Amino acid sequence: MRGGSCIKGGGEVNLVASSWPSIALPHPHSFSEELRCVEMDSAAGGIARTKSDQLEMAPPRPPPLSPTASAESMPVADANGGPSLSRKSSLGKKLVGSSPVTKGGHHLRSTRSGHMKVDCEDGGSGGSLSRASSASLGFSFSFTGFTALPEDIVSDITALTGSDKGIDLEAGRSRKRLMSETTYPIYVKFTEVRYKVILKGITSTSEKEILQGITGSAKPGELLALMGPSGSGKTTLLSLLSGRTADNVVQGTITYNDEPYAKSLKSRIGFVTQDDVLFAHLTVRETLTYAALLRLPRTMTRLQKEERAMNVIYELGLERCQDTIIGGSFVRGVSGGERKRVCIGNEIIMNPSLLFLDEPTSGLDSTTALRTIQVLNDIAESGKTVVTTIHQPSSRLFHRFDKLILLGRGSLLFFGRASKATAYFASIGCVPLIAMNPAEFLLDLANGNISDVTLPSELEEKVRSKNLGGGTRNAKPSPEELHELLQQSMKQYLVEAYETRVADKQKKKLLAPLPISEDMKITLSSPKRDWGASWWQQYSILFWRGLKERRHDYLSWMRITQVLAIAVILGLLWWHSNITTETGLEDQAGLLFFISVFWGFFPVFTAIFTFPQERAMLNKERAVDMYRLSAYFIARTTSDLPLDLLLPIIFLLIVYFMAGLRLSIEHFFLSLLVVFLSIVAAQGLGLAIGASLMNIKQATTLASVTVMTFMLAGGFFVKRVPAFISWLRFISFNYHSYRLLLKVQYDHVPPHLNVNHLDNGVKEVAAMIAMVFAYRFLAYVSLRRMKLSS
Repeated sequence: MRGGSCIKGGGEVNLVASSWPSIALPHPHSFSEELRCVEMDSAAGGIARTKSDQLEMAPPRPPPLSPTASAESMPVADANGGPSLSRKSSLGKKLVGSSPVTKGGHHLRSTRSGHMKVDCEDGGSGGSLSRASSASLGFSFSFTGFTALPEDIVSDITALTGSDKGIDLEAGRSRKRLMSETTYPIYVKFTEVRYKVILKGITSTSEKEILQGITGSAKPGELLALMGPSGSGKTTLLSLLSGRTADNVVQGTITYNDEPYAKSLKSRIGFVTQDDVLFAHLTVRETLTYAALLRLPRTMTRLQKEERAMNVIYELGLERCQDTIIGGSFVRGVSGGERKRVCIGNEIIMNPSLLFLDEPTSGLDSTTALRTIQVLNDIAESGKTVVTTIHQPSSRLFHRFDKLILLGRGSLLFFGRASKATAYFASIGCVPLIAMNPAEFLLDLANGNISDVTLPSELEEKVRSKNLGGGTRNAKPSPEELHELLQQSMKQYLVEAYETRVADKQKKKLLAPLPISEDMKITLSSPKRDWGASWWQQYSILFWRGLKERRHDYLSWMRITQVLAIAVILGLLWWHSNITTETGLEDQAGLLFFISVFWGFFPVFTAIFTFPQERAMLNKERAVDMYRLSAYFIARTTSDLPLDLLLPIIFLLIVYFMAGLRLSIEHFFLSLLVVFLSIVAAQGLGLAIGASLMNIKQATTLASVTVMTFMLAGGFFVKRVPAFISWLRFISFNYHSYRLLLKVQYDHVPPHLNVNHLDNGVKEVAAMIAMVFAYRFLAYVSLRRMKLSS
């Protein structure tokens, strides 16, 4: 050992470029030796791994390289005075050196994530120098034949690569640093967290354990990654930590600054879901502006909130797409990476202390995923606690994590520094046989995939004994059974190894007191709920947001064409209808009946989609107390009215005059008012059905049966309706709207139309108004009683 670094024979390690998805790992014996070097006291030589561990000292500036020399070797004194070979490189070749510089027995890193930025093209030999991060392996590397470049050259090349300098990898230009406001520090601790779900069958119920005694912590300034294969419990653990899952089947303790979860934490926690839940027709700026107006405290003015939204746009590098709509499945909009950054911006706009993200890189390419993780690193640097689930990160992404929790089938396999993960598994005899991404290696272990991994001797003996023991009666286990046996044995071995070697130390660390005052703990546990805006402000903001979002649907060319086509067909069929004869009068009454039925069916089957389609958005926004449910409900229903009433006006203008109905301004507007009442009442029924079921298929079926029943029970087709079902006509908007249209068109309704007890129409109007409010009240109660899932 020399200069604080561990140099062992036979333990050669190839440095692999961070852009490559593989790193060469040393021999198992070399791993064990390196691990002993890692565990040495820091006085003998500390190893910088993550940003939080870096030593705040500048490396000595090496002498400038001569631009004329090409691949020459010259002796350079190391930290102990001994000579070592250093290679000069021509400036015409690409060489970015970031080799460790030894000072005072410590290895230093020049970059935040520990990337060794070496990119060497040796045209003479045809070979290339690969690079890797010592932080990802938990080792200290000693280089011979290379020395660090001068700082001026390194800074120039770093500026070109955009690493750690706030360069937008997608936009290709510099961006602002994230807001440096004072953040309320929150330390998250969780001990022996267990979670079960109850599976209800037809005849019996059973329990399934999702999490089995998970312990860990995260503090301000750290990026904690929850990693594991699909079904290992990552999202469940994230939901528990964020307070979005609180069932009786949860065991263990989860504390925030040593206090249990309280409702006041909702305003300090940001949660980015795996699915991008955004309004497709709002622009990036509109989305973030509405979030700022609703979530930021009342002490800020509207201009200050709008300015905060613009700051977030520039901080996240979204300025070039700020006027582009978000888009969705059927509408083109921003890219996937930009959409994910908008989701992150929705949460960080309120300056949260805790930020949880569920697989933020899923579905993104490697560059966009790296850009997203860079944003998370910047957020953590600003003093926030960031916890994210990650499925299968690249090596560059893995190097940027401060802490790591590795889960396997609900069990904890590792918790600690991400840079020490591979070294820990090497110490228990699990080493990859081929060069691979460290994250891929860890996931293989969690999955029980041992095809490219060396097994500890004790585990091999255990599997062999079980294999021989199961071979009684000359029946050897099948390959599937053997594979399952290996997976179970591997998981049991990894869990036992962690519990015996690391678990106790981690639990002792969690008992250490936090560096915060008691006043801060009391403030955190306050049950008071703070709304970002008053009720009227929430209603106003939600009204205009709904109007902007849904104008594209209501004014789509398909819907306009549908209404215009039906209006023209009706006008042609009833062209200048004659009411002087009994037959002509019955024909015109048939037109009025069709109008009442059409504007009863149409709004119902439009309104039933309202709440089921917005359920995900309602879950997301109500989970963080963005607004009151009453403000949302009234704004949602009233913002539809201007759009809902535009098409009926066009429809009636065409049909009324083509069919030759009563030509009078008064009678035209009275007919229009009756249609409006029918639409609003039918809309209320659709909202009530949709809110009560929250399932589009079920709501469509129920709505069709209900509307048909209302129409048939009204006595239009059956002259003698049985008494036990005749009462349904009084809650039927078709029945009342048809009677009102007849009253408007004819002062005295002819007897042969079989409309009885029609006086001045006041009762019908009162019944329609009552239905408008009654159906909506039923919809609101259904939303209030519904348990919104997280």
